[in-house]
Amino acid sequence: MTLLADLLSTVFERRYRPSLAATSEIRDMPELTADLIGAKGEVSGLSTARQILGQYAASDDDEKLAFFRHLAEDLSIVPEAVRTALEGYQKGQSKRSYRALMDAAEPPRQELIRRLNQVPGATKALVAMRADLLRLGRGDDALEALDIDFRHLLASWFNRGFLVLRPINWQSPAQILDKIIAYEAVHAIDSWDDLRLRLEPIDRRCFAFFHPAMPDEPLIFVEVALTKGTAGSIHELLSADRSTIDAEEADTAVFYSISNCQEGLAGISFGNSLIKQVAADLSLELPLLTQFVTLSPIPGLVKWLEMQGHSAQDLAAEEALPLAAAYLVKAKRSDGMPLDPVARFHLGNGALVHKLHTGADLSEKGRRQSGGIMVNYLYDLKNVSQNHERFSTSQEVIASPEIEAQSAAHKTSLA
Repeated sequence: MTLLADLLSTVFERRYRPSLAATSEIRDMPELTADLIGAKGEVSGLSTARQILGQYAASDDDEKLAFFRHLAEDLSIVPEAVRTALEGYQKGQSKRSYRALMDAAEPPRQELIRRLNQVPGATKALVAMRADLLRLGRGDDALEALDIDFRHLLASWFNRGFLVLRPINWQSPAQILDKIIAYEAVHAIDSWDDLRLRLEPIDRRCFAFFHPAMPDEPLIFVEVALTKGTAGSIHELLSADRSTIDAEEADTAVFYSISNCQEGLAGISFGNSLIKQVAADLSLELPLLTQFVTLSPIPGLVKWLEMQGHSAQDLAAEEALPLAAAYLVKAKRSDGMPLDPVARFHLGNGALVHKLHTGADLSEKGRRQSGGIMVNYLYDLKNVSQNHERFSTSQEVIASPEIEAQSAAHKTSLA
């Protein structure tokens, strides 16, 4: 991390560390939100915002749901005001008419959220608030519309320009390492010894994005194995008995685990930037690296097989790889996107489906989801932009000749 990034992180850390303590006075949330939106003075506005955040943090789920319904129903846009402003804008497109249209089209709750974020520590609190909204508002049209406003603002505050890439290693602060263990979502870290095996060896790397307003909270992290050749088994990568190689000898970087850490930032993508930045940095550090691949799960494979009239046992047979290849290349959602969520992520980043491996993940989870099969997605740095454009415009699944041949070998019609 650069000196400038360190300084920025330190400044923001000091700025945002104070707690959001509620005052002893309890007031109705609608009264508080009205006061905050109408506040003219900075001191009074901060006091009111702090009280809203403090009371929210002390609320139970029913009270939180009532707060969200207040935002959704009472602080939404007013259609008549939008129509009037639009008519004025159509009559004459001026600075004044455009400002009036924008003011009418933006719901007051967006300004409320922005004012809440002025309080020290509020960014983290608002991320947690959105996590509650996603949990409590699922299936509710008004609350899902409210989430659009949260997501819009958070996507702006957490854009790539504000993110800091930090290496995570065995010397990193314990509080950060503890969170890596807690947030690991792909291959569980069972102990500190397990974590040490992933961070300390010279042929292992870990990188995370942080935001200056949340300096102790990783947003997303990736674990990397430096290898000779393409890895085909997660157990070989994570085995305590494996042979370590000198990082300078490696020709391949294997991204074997990517974990999003903040539920409140769901749908705000960091993975694309993270993988490409790490690949670029590793290329500079280790010039002999010629290949960047993932070793990824195929979480929807067994479920899809069952829909096709197959069983998980079929993945142990000769037909296993053609079945898996057909799923990754041909199985699509109604919108034309791949059925598999991990495939959507990597293909959307510009990777291609590279190679399949049987018996690659023999954990209970791996067997249940994919019959133990894993897949390498290849990030060819010269072609990722081109692949991304092809996938974005036509949903074309870019695959290696080997995968294409395996997919073609499976003739069963796909649902």
